[in-house]
Amino acid sequence: MTTTGDPGRRDVVVAGAGPVGLLLAGDLARNGVTVTVLEQRTAPHTESRASTLHAHTMELLAGRDVLPLLGDLPEGGPGHFGGIRLDLAAGEAGHPYAGQWKCPQTRLESVLATWAVAAGADIRRGAVVTGLRQHDDGVEIDYFDTRAGPARIAAGHLVGCDGERSTVRQLGGFSLTGPTTGTSRELLRADVDGIDVPDRRFERRPRGMATAVRWPDGATRIMVHRYGAAPRWRTGPVAYTEVAETWAEVTGEDIGHGTPRWVNAFDDVGRQAAEYVRGRVVLAGDAAHQQLPAGGQALNLGLHDAAELGPRLAARARGDAGDSVLAGYDRIRRAAGARTLTNIRVQADLLLGDPGVDGLRSVFTELLQLDAARDHLARAVGGLDRTAPTHDSEKKGVPA
Repeated sequence: MTTTGDPGRRDVVVAGAGPVGLLLAGDLARNGVTVTVLEQRTAPHTESRASTLHAHTMELLAGRDVLPLLGDLPEGGPGHFGGIRLDLAAGEAGHPYAGQWKCPQTRLESVLATWAVAAGADIRRGAVVTGLRQHDDGVEIDYFDTRAGPARIAAGHLVGCDGERSTVRQLGGFSLTGPTTGTSRELLRADVDGIDVPDRRFERRPRGMATAVRWPDGATRIMVHRYGAAPRWRTGPVAYTEVAETWAEVTGEDIGHGTPRWVNAFDDVGRQAAEYVRGRVVLAGDAAHQQLPAGGQALNLGLHDAAELGPRLAARARGDAGDSVLAGYDRIRRAAGARTLTNIRVQADLLLGDPGVDGLRSVFTELLQLDAARDHLARAVGGLDRTAPTHDSEKKGVPA
């Protein structure tokens, strides 16, 4: 294969320029590490899929001077647990960022990209990872540059932040644990122009669950699940006609005349990489764990991965620490991921279960009236759970 020349080896290559990859790249660059981000998209996303930031994430962004760059973020309301009202602000009284905050993913990505580049990160768009080879002292990464053709870059470490269908995870030989078939359910989601339906928050109806929220710009975010609907494991995009048909079946309302800005589908099957580190290849974000994005926990969990990994990988790249520093990342973040996946699986049953779960929902509704139960779950969702694994990235010096 003929490859284009590449000027010098990088300390770290990050695959994926979503929020997780960009936060990691910025942290590495700020710590004196040479980092290149390979992103297959030629331009940033225009659709804002995730939009919720939790308290610990706000702390992490504030500590990196990113929060002021985002501007004034509106509060996101009380939050929920499996569609049952949960006041996240009550979980940490007096915390400066208690509760949840709304920030479109498009805005978060734009700000993080600017911040990372200003710190010294190199972002290459239209770069599709196609292969990798590990050596004792580094990794060679093959990628296809949509403008220049096949290319290769060498690095000390490669981090896959390239989403739930991660190419890096597959090429690196990582395995996933957790169910792949069985009782999983599918949720359809879209932002739609030109429709007028009532706002509804996790409304459980005889045939399914429906949510509708009107955005300030006039579009409506809808989410819908028909009880018992299993994932179709599509290889291509979701058709809006399918969303409209499911919405009509669940709510009785016709939205077929609407114009979708974007459409997607996701399932509730929780899977996690059996290890987050294999030699010189590391996973973070959705590449390391797949989950229903209940209450924004998927995005926040990934950003916490990046925040933990950044100082550790920088210390390893500078030669200030050995491989044990990455073993610590694996230990802490895999435990945190498993804990969150369990939380989300319970929420998926409460949110998407058929009327057979109504009794369970009644019990949870009563429990969430108790301060201890409410505060415990609010801290867990907000990333402030003091019984969860410690976030060593907050410590000064080289983490153990």
